[in-house]
Amino acid sequence: MRAGARGRGGRQVGAGRRRRGNRRLGDYRAVRPDRERPGHRLGHQRGRLSSLPPGRGLLRRDRQLRNPPAKGAAVNVDITDARRSFRKNKAVDGVDLQLGPGVFGLLGPNGAGKTSLLRMLATVLPPSSGEIRLLDRDPRGAAARREIRRRLGYLPQNLGYYPSFTVVEFIEYFALLKEMPSAAVPKAVATAVERVDLGVKAKAKLRTLSGGMLRRVGIAQAIVNDPDLLLLDEPTAGLDPEQRVQFRSLMRSLGERATVIVSTHLVEDVGAACGEVALMSDGKIVFRGTPAELTARGEGHGVGDAPLERGYSAVLSAARLSGAQSGAVSS
Repeated sequence: MRAGARGRGGRQVGAGRRRRGNRRLGDYRAVRPDRERPGHRLGHQRGRLSSLPPGRGLLRRDRQLRNPPAKGAAVNVDITDARRSFRKNKAVDGVDLQLGPGVFGLLGPNGAGKTSLLRMLATVLPPSSGEIRLLDRDPRGAAARREIRRRLGYLPQNLGYYPSFTVVEFIEYFALLKEMPSAAVPKAVATAVERVDLGVKAKAKLRTLSGGMLRRVGIAQAIVNDPDLLLLDEPTAGLDPEQRVQFRSLMRSLGERATVIVSTHLVEDVGAACGEVALMSDGKIVFRGTPAELTARGEGHGVGDAPLERGYSAVLSAARLSGAQSGAVSS
């Protein structure tokens, strides 16, 4: 499907979404999109989304984890000592990070803090302490947060959806939430559909799609506004090998001008698509460097089938040993 392609009846893909009555978003009641936004299930908190438009580090690298972007490059993410706690659990524990354009991989085991960090960057979850600047704005201010969200793309781990929406309607809905100009929406939707290779399913209802297709729809809604900051949490879950190859190519393309952060358990995706990678453990960044540098950490380490996996395992093992030693000293 080409950008601006037309569907049956000659109508442009993405143009003129139909209004519907009551719908269901997972197990939640939902009404017409122009009356209520299902922010609580779409990766955002209720009331935190802007309105629809009218009318419609092994443990360290010399203790320096904040490798700034090249001189002159835009700093789209600037995090200083960010922390997020849930009662006694420190999900994010003193993260410092500066990122400019490019594809950045975020690795770590379950519970490492990756999703919590992404949610803070998506302005869904405020930090308990520390500072975050996104796209040269402070998201604590309502006006700044709204502008960030216009220029942001976010794919959470679990993306809620209206089963009766078509692919085009769902992506168009997010374009409107991001306050894209009405005249630009049809072409932007068609382009997003084409980029995830869902042209033949453009008019299909979401309830008829496979898990892999739904994930691709989620990627499409994240990129429909051509974001300057793109956050993807486990984006390749459910994709087959061929689709993952296509996804990596798309990420490299987007990273030429935007900051793309990809959280994943699949180290091969990081090695193929990311120029830089960070590894999190117990809420901290315990490694930051290139995939080649992570691979080098695994020399002589026996756990892992591939060189990058051995590097990943070596760094995690060192982090856990250091944590255990620190705990023994403090007790």
